[in-house]
Amino acid sequence: MKIAILTSGGDSAGMNAVVRAVVKTGVLKGCEMWVVREGYEGLVRGNTEYTQTDESVAPTPSNNGLVSEEGTPSIVNNLRFGDGSLLRDGTCDYTGGRTLNGRYIVRVGFDDVRGWFAEGGTLIGTARSKAFRTPEGRLTAAYNLIKEGIDALVVCGGDGSLTGADVFRAEWPSLIAELLAQSKITEAQAKEHAHLKIVGLVGSIDNDMSMTDMTIGAPTALHRICEAMDNINSTAISHSRAFVLEVMGRHCGWLALLAGVAGGADFIFIPERPPKSMSWEDEMCGAIHRHREMGKRKTIVIVAEGAIDIELNPIKAEYVKEVLTTRLGLDTRVTTLGHTQRGGRPCAWDRIMPTLQGVEAVSALLEATPKTPSYMIGIQENKITRIPLMEAVEMTRAVAQAVSEKDFEKAMSLRDPDFAESLDGFMATSVLVKEPALPKEKRLRVAIMHMGAPAGGMNAATRAAVRYCLRQGHTPLAVQNGFRGLLDDSIIELSWLGVDSWMPRGGSELGTNRTLPSIDLGAVASTFQKFSFDALMMIGGFEAFHALLILEEGRKHYPAFHIPMVHLPATLSNNVPMTEFSLGSDTSLNALVDACDAIKQSASASRNRVFVVETQGGKCGYIATMGALATGASLVYIPEVGINLDMLRRDVRFLKTRYSLDEKGRNEGRLVLRNEAASSVYTTEVLTNMFKEEGAPLFDARSASLGHTLQGGVPSPIDRARAVRLSLKSMSFIELHHSLLQTQPAKTRQASGDSAAVITIQSHSIKWVPVQEMAKHADMKNRRGKESWWQAQGVTELIEALAGRPSLNSHSSQATKSRHQGQKL
Repeated sequence: MKIAILTSGGDSAGMNAVVRAVVKTGVLKGCEMWVVREGYEGLVRGNTEYTQTDESVAPTPSNNGLVSEEGTPSIVNNLRFGDGSLLRDGTCDYTGGRTLNGRYIVRVGFDDVRGWFAEGGTLIGTARSKAFRTPEGRLTAAYNLIKEGIDALVVCGGDGSLTGADVFRAEWPSLIAELLAQSKITEAQAKEHAHLKIVGLVGSIDNDMSMTDMTIGAPTALHRICEAMDNINSTAISHSRAFVLEVMGRHCGWLALLAGVAGGADFIFIPERPPKSMSWEDEMCGAIHRHREMGKRKTIVIVAEGAIDIELNPIKAEYVKEVLTTRLGLDTRVTTLGHTQRGGRPCAWDRIMPTLQGVEAVSALLEATPKTPSYMIGIQENKITRIPLMEAVEMTRAVAQAVSEKDFEKAMSLRDPDFAESLDGFMATSVLVKEPALPKEKRLRVAIMHMGAPAGGMNAATRAAVRYCLRQGHTPLAVQNGFRGLLDDSIIELSWLGVDSWMPRGGSELGTNRTLPSIDLGAVASTFQKFSFDALMMIGGFEAFHALLILEEGRKHYPAFHIPMVHLPATLSNNVPMTEFSLGSDTSLNALVDACDAIKQSASASRNRVFVVETQGGKCGYIATMGALATGASLVYIPEVGINLDMLRRDVRFLKTRYSLDEKGRNEGRLVLRNEAASSVYTTEVLTNMFKEEGAPLFDARSASLGHTLQGGVPSPIDRARAVRLSLKSMSFIELHHSLLQTQPAKTRQASGDSAAVITIQSHSIKWVPVQEMAKHADMKNRRGKESWWQAQGVTELIEALAGRPSLNSHSSQATKSRHQGQKL
């Protein structure tokens, strides 16, 4: 099959990762891969403007034309076709060399897209195409595809781009008939290309497509906004100013909403849920005035570009500034982030998600038949999904239609359920109420504790819990320095304003350690009684889970533990059983990606150099594995698989084969990621020395240990938003189980096993797992779950495949076999 991929509409970070994944996967599956420059406009222009005048500009395979045992072209025969550097450099030609002028449908190989996913935007270009919107333009596009023998198309763009693709597919039979009638194609060509296969991926920073959790580019855009907000916070506090930030989102308020949650904004305006009254100025000023009365020195208001009031009148940032200045007397500034939200390197999730989706897109094309619908490749948490393309587009457009009809409840219902939860979360953590929601008899004393190693999002989760407690009338009690602090009576009451600036703070503001309650369980119970704890919320990693297990078992002997107790997983290792994500793991992945991008730059500058990068993670290989996928590492070593001598022999052979096939003078650096506990024998130093010794003279080797840099830094927006969502659900859980306990006689109250539980993310939903049930799924010796979603989905194998390891090792074995046969002759 010949597959082409194009990017269309507004650019977004992650588009290059899609192109890379589609091209590499297609080559591995024996397909011939092409890219279309400048979106649909490139389809219309084709290669008709190009006249071949020199052999140097003809597509040239990179080797001797070996084929695999199955008879399909091998990866070695599809490494390079000469245009990868031209596409990546953004130039059309080299002086006296190859050119892209007049060539819009370009064949590419495995190495032509190497390293692309670290680049922002789209390297193959995107453009609005008036010509493609006409029947004549689509007829020309069909002809250009058939001329190159292409009958499968991957489109990455927004709803308009995907709709165009579906229209193109629907018209294809009639276009073929017309081209045949005009004698532009032969009957053989008409028969061979009777059907066009289409698959769509959503590239949009607005996250405005229905039926998928996230669109490609949205996480990175959210990163840019939150980075700006974090920077603005310091100057706003310094001058006690108000800032109005305008962010993108013409028909969707996701960016404004999530930035409001993750950045700790005071007020937001989004299209789907305008202020409830026409006098929204009073509502906004009232909320901000209460914040200022409390003592806040800064004010942040976020306005989506499509923000409206209930009568559909636009709400503009400049007018919001005028209201804040005249009514509240605040020194107010407007910051319009504009296209800075689109640019820059993709974050970790905008490399991982598009890669997984790109792989699935190729599979969908290979399995497609004339009767199957055009699919959109979506995602739900970590599961890649196939959705009928037009169903998703129609639901997306229904949101805009509902807004235009002032049916805002319907608009909210058509969004993902997480959208409504995020809005509720923003209101719960930003609105300062005059009177608590609960009567005195239902108010609780809630202890909040951090455990284990620090992780991004711990402070955000604590802030959300404190704000919710105060809104309801509960007393939030911070236990400083874990169970050691508890035994020292290091317990303080937290305030609404005291946690205001915690959202962007990394580490642990409460202090944390790995001490378990078993150090003195009786004294722990005594302290619970002394401070009259009605509930306990622990935020941490495997230690917090283990501590909860000990406390739940301690209920047999200590009545003080018969209270609701919850564990919110927060660990960069992501090793808590049964949950697919822990707070801090996304922050850690982004820190790893930033470090590895810099290391890879050094390795590439030194040409033939391999860097062995050691990561944290304990005996769980999540960070190393997903980091390898996000950085394009050649190899990854994790504790779940281990390291042995046979594996190392194969890996050395692979690296030597890989470097021997590199273009002379353009060899690139490569990464090998190793989890710190992958092997006690084959350490990072041993691997580095082995690669250096065995690789000479083809390549050199160096090592780098990322260490505790993976624990620190500013929490990612995803970790902050996830922290708020999980924290608020934890508080609701505590209230529910406390109310159930209150129905029992005071002296004989017995908390059920369900009241000591861990909040988990499983597939597309949040589930509570009783700690005793979770213990059945835990590998206590290795401090990880017995099963992991990323291993079940074959991520390690995918990393090796995208690096070419299985294919090139097979090629190396064939070459060795051929040499031996030659020697016998």
